[in-house]
Amino acid sequence: MALHSDSRPDPDELLESIQRDAQQARTGRLRVYFGANAGVGKTYAMLSAAQRAHRAGTDVLAGVVETHGRSETAELLQGLPRLPPREVPYRDRTLPEFDLDAALARQPAVLLVDELAHSNVEGSRHPKRWQDVRELLDAGIDVWTTLNVQHLESLNGVVGAITGIRVHETVPDTVLDSADEVVLVDVTPDELLLRLKAGKVYLAPQAERAAQNFFRKGNLIALREMALRRTAEHVEDDVRSYRIEQSITPAWNTDGAILACIGPQAGAEQTVRTAARLAGQLNVRWHAAYVETPRLQRLAAAERDRILAVLQLAADLGAQTAVLTGQDLPAALVAHAQALNCATLIVGRRAGVRRRWPWQAGMTQKLATLAPALDVMEVGHTPSTRRIAQTLRRLGNEEPDSGLQHSWRRYAWAVAGSVLATALAAPLHGYFELANIVMLFLMGVVLVAVRQGRGPAALSAVLNVASFDLFFVPPRFSFAVSDVQYFFTFAVMLAVGLLIGQLTAGLRFQARIASSREQRAQSLFELTRDLSAALMASQVVELGRTATERNFGGQAVVLPTDARDQLVLPDPAPEGFDASVADWCLRNAQPAGLATTTLAAHSWHYVPLQAPMRVRGVLALQPAQPRWLLIPEQAKQLHTLARQIAIALERVHYVEVAQGAVVEMESERLRNALLAAISHDVRTPLTSLIGLAESLRDATPPLPAHQASAAAAMVVQSRELNTLVNNLLEMARLQSGAVHLRMDWQSTEEVVGSAIRAAAPALAGREVQARIPADLPLVEFDAVLIERVLVNLLENAAKYGAPPIGVLAHAEPEALVLSVRDQGPGLPPGMQGDAALLFEKFTRGQAESATPGVGLGLAICKAIVDAHQGQIEARNADGGGAEFTLRLPRRPPPPLKEPPAWPA
Repeated sequence: MALHSDSRPDPDELLESIQRDAQQARTGRLRVYFGANAGVGKTYAMLSAAQRAHRAGTDVLAGVVETHGRSETAELLQGLPRLPPREVPYRDRTLPEFDLDAALARQPAVLLVDELAHSNVEGSRHPKRWQDVRELLDAGIDVWTTLNVQHLESLNGVVGAITGIRVHETVPDTVLDSADEVVLVDVTPDELLLRLKAGKVYLAPQAERAAQNFFRKGNLIALREMALRRTAEHVEDDVRSYRIEQSITPAWNTDGAILACIGPQAGAEQTVRTAARLAGQLNVRWHAAYVETPRLQRLAAAERDRILAVLQLAADLGAQTAVLTGQDLPAALVAHAQALNCATLIVGRRAGVRRRWPWQAGMTQKLATLAPALDVMEVGHTPSTRRIAQTLRRLGNEEPDSGLQHSWRRYAWAVAGSVLATALAAPLHGYFELANIVMLFLMGVVLVAVRQGRGPAALSAVLNVASFDLFFVPPRFSFAVSDVQYFFTFAVMLAVGLLIGQLTAGLRFQARIASSREQRAQSLFELTRDLSAALMASQVVELGRTATERNFGGQAVVLPTDARDQLVLPDPAPEGFDASVADWCLRNAQPAGLATTTLAAHSWHYVPLQAPMRVRGVLALQPAQPRWLLIPEQAKQLHTLARQIAIALERVHYVEVAQGAVVEMESERLRNALLAAISHDVRTPLTSLIGLAESLRDATPPLPAHQASAAAAMVVQSRELNTLVNNLLEMARLQSGAVHLRMDWQSTEEVVGSAIRAAAPALAGREVQARIPADLPLVEFDAVLIERVLVNLLENAAKYGAPPIGVLAHAEPEALVLSVRDQGPGLPPGMQGDAALLFEKFTRGQAESATPGVGLGLAICKAIVDAHQGQIEARNADGGGAEFTLRLPRRPPPPLKEPPAWPA
């Protein structure tokens, strides 16, 4: 924790540390055995440590341990208490899963939970095992677990790009970051390949496939590097946390970080370039810092611009930049280096600058004295001078320069203050002792120091001593001194005046810095408070624009994205605003425009509104002072504002999404209710209509030819309307969740035959070829509903395809696959590549078609297959035509009981 000047810990940080320790005392500790790949020995190492802890008397419980058939690993489980698994029904089988409730009830001291990235079976309390582990930790149970580097969420895409294999089971990085212990289990790629060949990782067939794909040597080397780096990052965080908790201020040279100390002199960019080159050679992080003291704050505008340009150069070269404030430049740099745990300081050599006094130490010597453990490197001077971008110089309004006019005005106030103090003290000469009159002159020094700074305060001290000698010390109106003791009085008065002026000016400087920081913090607080109450994107846009203009002046525009992920541009656009630059900023998620390295000639600065999920828009700013964008603190303030705006826009977006989902659900429920009600009411008169039409068609004596044709057409149309009504009723029943599957062991051949007979009117004599293997096993499903699926698919093939229509079936180890194929034109051109739309309600292949139907048949098929926990898909078949394939989960049928033997 941070230390004050008297080496005492900061009270706020001390209280936070105590609260954090108390929280950790209530929760369990997490130990992660971390490795680069499967087979490195994570589970083996975890079980070995568990055996040692068990022998030492620790209550160790094996919650879930995956041995993967490895005999050496299984042997380590012997003697350890094991938690019985929880049997969870999944589809057509039962799976063993980790019993979270039993573990919480058992309350062991240490619980072994293997494979942290595992996904739980549907219906479990948590979808992921790492969430189970979090609940165990909250209950005060220590957990030991295992994790591979490819399962980390932040590295998932990188691993997929390297190996060509996407890992779907991931763990948030925060889980590993919050682990109390990370144990790296590492083997060389060659040794891991030998294990793979020996069958110690996978069984022989699986090992051969793994060696050809994921377990290539290049992949193993890359994964090992990532695991080592990620472990090193965790250890670095542990070192930093320990140093803060133990109030250790000296830097520990654990990673060799570099701090480039930027000075006000010309040629400081050489220091930055040297630091960047050295950091690249050593492969370490590096920082750049500039210390602003009261004296340096009064630099001319051109010199301040040069310093900002050097800071920008450091940022472009990859440094984390900062502008520090303090009266003691070496002390501020050393404190910053120790806070960042930097091991090396790089400073520039000041060419042609001589020491003011022989005993005065140089910057390098001061740094070495304050921090003997730090390495200090001095860089040679170069005559080059870096300047800020021409656009910034052209657009920047000239700030008041601290030149002669401003300086003379400050010193004139010092002279006036001395005259005023003398005038006020003159009437008091006959009534007060000289010692009391001295206090009035000292008060004048204090007032000048508060208002005008250090230099005028020093002048005021000298003038006040001279005035006191001239007008009040006998002999008066002469600089002659009658008593030698007055020389001591003058010396003390001058010293006290100079000291008071120095201290007051320093306090004034610190107060100004603190006020500036308080204003920035207050601005962020107010924006966060206002954004939390915003319910519409327009409110967020207005609040963000106002806050940005209040902080930076000038003009600001917040550009959110619409439903098509396009920027909502202002109308009319402000002068100088470029929509193409804003769009580039959105697409690339990088700042652009003014004070950046991308399209820097523009007068506007564009910042992406990066939310946790994605970029939500762009913040465009034309500041009153473009130079402010180069100050690290101001740049951080701008990016923090943008971040808060982006988070608010994302929150409003998901609120709208949730409201839309609720409206859509209610609309769907209302539509299903209306369809069911209308269909039910229409069904009775429709049945009567069909009966009357059939009676009219079959009337005796027969009707004339044209009347008989009309009666036959009435029968066909009424039957089609009856089919439509039945589909509506069926769809409403399926959507309401009122379907109860009557699962039984069925013969696929019988169901296919029954479906072909039921679809005969729609087939109208078209040829149907059924290829069902004779040895196809029995499958458990609802025969009536699956027959309905096949009927709908056959009717669809008859409507849109061409004969012959094929029905194919075959069994896979865990599924029954049924396919209906025609020889027609295939899927509609507009839905190729997005065939899932065909299974939406009221979706037809052709919006305008003479073929009757409303687009419910395939939606009913999907609803029925989903109720069976199966899958259905459509594609263009090889050789032409459309093919619809459904997969139903299957399990081995029960053995047939032998019939009882008849007595002889």
